[in-house]
Amino acid sequence: MSVKKSPQTALIHTDYQAPEGFAAFPSAIHHASTVLFKNVAAMRSGDWKEKNAYTYGLHGTPTTFTLEARLAEIEDGKHCLLAPSGLAAIAMVDFAVLKSGDDVLLPDNVYNPNRELGRWLSADYGITARYYDPLIGEGIAALIQPNTKLIWTEAPGSVSMEVPDLPAICKAAHERGVLVALDNTWSAGLALRGFDLGVDIIMQALTKYQSGGSDVLMGAVITRDRDLHDRISLAHMRLGMGVGADDAYLVSRGLPTMRLRFDAHDTAARTLAAWLQARPEITKVLHPAFADCPGHEIWKRDFSGAGGLFSVILDECYTEEQTDRFVDSLKLFKIGYSWGGANSLVMPYRIQHMRKNWQDKGTLVRFNVGLEDVQDLIADIEQAFGEL
Repeated sequence: MSVKKSPQTALIHTDYQAPEGFAAFPSAIHHASTVLFKNVAAMRSGDWKEKNAYTYGLHGTPTTFTLEARLAEIEDGKHCLLAPSGLAAIAMVDFAVLKSGDDVLLPDNVYNPNRELGRWLSADYGITARYYDPLIGEGIAALIQPNTKLIWTEAPGSVSMEVPDLPAICKAAHERGVLVALDNTWSAGLALRGFDLGVDIIMQALTKYQSGGSDVLMGAVITRDRDLHDRISLAHMRLGMGVGADDAYLVSRGLPTMRLRFDAHDTAARTLAAWLQARPEITKVLHPAFADCPGHEIWKRDFSGAGGLFSVILDECYTEEQTDRFVDSLKLFKIGYSWGGANSLVMPYRIQHMRKNWQDKGTLVRFNVGLEDVQDLIADIEQAFGEL
């Protein structure tokens, strides 16, 4: 029996239900904080960890569940959890597997916010964070202590571009019962199959190629092992790591074109890197597909592509002031962090301040090659070299 409603109540409650059977290519956007249950029994039987029912917006809606499933499939994983940023995903992993008294190893070329998180864990949480040579390979066995629980890897390092030997690191770690986490953002899960090389946890910043629009912050943690996924799920719940449905939709919308965009970035970046390699202003090209890059042979063995991010070392005769003038003179390359969007970016780094054992003396400049015509990008850099 229908209940007569006042105009105010009718603004909130409606008897209308849209007909079933609607289908379209885009994932539907389901906004929710409160999730409605059919009855008390349904409320009590739902399990947010199993994802067999919807319990609260923070734990997922059809929009986020669908995105998680698609991301897990791309990485050939089984389970995925979304986080508000790449750094949030890293923190979620740390808080899931580490406790006071534990030890974590991070590569010396690690994403700097991950380094800062390691310092915080050491300073305030009684978790030691130590740093290793990213090219250490099987030698990492000598650094593993009885309390070492996690080894972070980054392939390649997102500034200095060293490519680690993941199978060797994983073998040494697993022989001692240590988990290995991989930041696989550089390859977008397309050019490196981390699980096949032995890693236990894959983290990505979906802010990059998955979004492709330079307009979304989001991260993901992907696993194959169910028990490990459950541990990370508890950290996800306890830390309140939810993402908005609109942002999840934007990432989902970017996935069908990601391979095409990634390959286009890759082709243009290699063209630009080859041109820079022949320039007298450049002493080294740090692109994993080029022989100058440390770990190049490992890249050839383990990777199937490269994307649009690489760095160069300018000749040490150029001062920081001159290098800054070069960067400021670029027109198409905009100064900004991140990568994976349509717009080309540039960023100079004081790498000697970041890495205590860094040997190269010239200034490091990182390029994200976007989707502009590569000849226009070359012309832009050439005119900026004139300002050196």
